[in-house]
Amino acid sequence: MDGRVQDASGGAGVVPQMNAVVLDRFGGIDELSSRRIPLPEVGDDDVLIRVEYAGAASWDAVEREGHYDGVFGVASTFPYVLGWDAAGTVAAVGRNVTRFEPGERVYAATMPVPRGGFYAEYGVVEAEFVARVPDRMPTEQAGAMAWDALTALSGLDLLGLRPDDTLMVFGASGGVGHMAVQLARHSGIRVLAVASGDDGVALARRLGADDAIDGRKVDVLAAASEFAPGGLDAALVTAGGETAERSLRAVKDSGRIAWPNGVVPDPAASPAAKVSHYDGDRTATDRLNAIIEASSFEVHVARTFPLERVKDAHRALNEHYVGKLALKIG
Repeated sequence: MDGRVQDASGGAGVVPQMNAVVLDRFGGIDELSSRRIPLPEVGDDDVLIRVEYAGAASWDAVEREGHYDGVFGVASTFPYVLGWDAAGTVAAVGRNVTRFEPGERVYAATMPVPRGGFYAEYGVVEAEFVARVPDRMPTEQAGAMAWDALTALSGLDLLGLRPDDTLMVFGASGGVGHMAVQLARHSGIRVLAVASGDDGVALARRLGADDAIDGRKVDVLAAASEFAPGGLDAALVTAGGETAERSLRAVKDSGRIAWPNGVVPDPAASPAAKVSHYDGDRTATDRLNAIIEASSFEVHVARTFPLERVKDAHRALNEHYVGKLALKIG
């Protein structure tokens, strides 16, 4: 294909349509509705992805309620399509794109404004944010991976730890957290995983954490003191709140704390160790893929919902689960 999406009917002047879940205004779960909308236009530097799986994440619900309205410096337009992560196959490429061919398996991290997200049969993304799915990774896992894995990787980059340094991953059974555990262990970092629930502790242990505890049941400071008697070298915080804030006292004064933007609430009082707020680097997919190919890295998908059950998926975001939720689109 030359970058233009051909209408399946061959009709001249007919705008191709796709199935999507849209918002006509921000609000509750009932604002999500399914209908056909035009395919997004493919620019010269874009890749059009035929979506097979998309991630359903906690920030989707925040965005659905309108809390991101205008924060990226772009006006919200309706119908509004959610969805930051997806995997599928290349449907078309822009005229300047040479790295991808139609039919290749790819995943991507996008931003729903201004051109729409991945709760749809097709999504368009700048080619620099698209990557091939590693051969050994199922498309379902790749579809729920991009932003969480890249956020985890960027946090570890920020911390700059060496093999045998000690790291607390707080929220280790969540999306970013369970991927951070694996990426840290791949680098030889000793990981104390603070997870949620018996299933979360079991997941963190299975993924290689040196020790894993339930932050709701166990004294995190005591466990951290036992894990690293001289204090932890660093912490990656993927879930906020009082317990997270109190736990940061386990990081030595000379240590470092990575706090992804969007993890709320922010600490009410600054810990002694330096806190760095950051965003995931969407361009780090080559390094991420190299780690995936060289390790047993996996994305734990707790539940997958067909797109027509997107409301059930958003309800499940409010329930206890470990890892990620996904939508099956194609």
